[in-house]
Amino acid sequence: MISQKVKAIVESPSNGVIRKMFEEGAILKQKYGADKVYDFSIGNPDLDPPQKVVDAVREVAADTTHLRHGYMPNAGYPETRAAMAEKTSREQGVPVTADCVVMEVGAGGALNVVLKSLLNAGEEIVIPCPYFAEYNNYVHNHEGEVVPVKTKPDFSLDVDAIKAALGPKTAAVLINSPNNPTGRIYDDSDIIALTDALKEFGEKTGRYPYLICDEPYRDITYGKKVATVFDKYEYAVIATSFAKNLSVPGERVGYVCINPKCPEKADFMAAAIFCTRVLGFVNCPAFFQKVIAKSWDAECDFSTYEKRMKEICEVMDYAGLKYAKPEGAFYLWVKCPDKWNDDDMAFTNHLKKYNILCAPGSGFAGKGWFRIAYCCSEQSILNSREAFYKAVHEE
Repeated sequence: MISQKVKAIVESPSNGVIRKMFEEGAILKQKYGADKVYDFSIGNPDLDPPQKVVDAVREVAADTTHLRHGYMPNAGYPETRAAMAEKTSREQGVPVTADCVVMEVGAGGALNVVLKSLLNAGEEIVIPCPYFAEYNNYVHNHEGEVVPVKTKPDFSLDVDAIKAALGPKTAAVLINSPNNPTGRIYDDSDIIALTDALKEFGEKTGRYPYLICDEPYRDITYGKKVATVFDKYEYAVIATSFAKNLSVPGERVGYVCINPKCPEKADFMAAAIFCTRVLGFVNCPAFFQKVIAKSWDAECDFSTYEKRMKEICEVMDYAGLKYAKPEGAFYLWVKCPDKWNDDDMAFTNHLKKYNILCAPGSGFAGKGWFRIAYCCSEQSILNSREAFYKAVHEE
């Protein structure tokens, strides 16, 4: 018999709604033609990988060394871990060494490893909402509970609300900046206020919640810098991947990096390596570990995303829809028209009548909103102008 818990999740209307939209889009494109379907469902980056990545793929593929495709330590190749440590040192402004890094199967694998390493049954992960749809499942995978906390009207962190949510069962706070789905970047003052709150809580209770930073969009920003965390809080850990910045989401290569100053560093690393193994990942894919070690610092041009961001905002202005202007990533968070009474599931189903595919906000703990992924063709954005207008204004 199928697990009742899993069966209930699978049958939930909000389960896998983004993927379902993506699959529907393929069917609609076959029926009406790709130029007449406006698919904004999934965050599948459409920029080609930088040339440095392509060259590294060729170089690694040509390597026929004995056991080239064999196992390596569960934490990853030493040279790849060292490269990720160098990358994190540059981003965080503090020295990081390879023994702080575990290579993982994408950011999703990294988050599952971190959560399994930290959670006891019934413990809580505090998450500002809206947030990435799979966080609920990731936390529940490891017998934890999600505590959603509202953000401010501009979707910046409401630190007072986070402080109020902290309790004896709090294992960690999970943030995502730039945020999926809002595109909000939490600035330095946000992070200082948050880490001060976590320190205060730790001093009072003797338990310092971890600060988990999910950062696959870190490099995709529009003039605003993502704040550092390692210089502000010892119990900080980064989970990230190269899916979005290097446009290789299908290669499933990411990593976990613990703050080198974390008092529990040795225990955390032992747990993360163990969990990488027993969750069945065993190790990050060998081939792309070698590729990333050679190409992680490839120069990327994200100006195309910024251009498309401005174009989709113009389409929303024309249609009369309100939205949160993104500061990074490649998503637009849009408010459903008032007459739909915050029923985002109904409104995104209504959009499908006009061959528009968007993800309903309820799946992101953001009822009454919907998400547009504008990492698609520019022509699709421009061609959607009249379809959006009709969807909003026609009865």
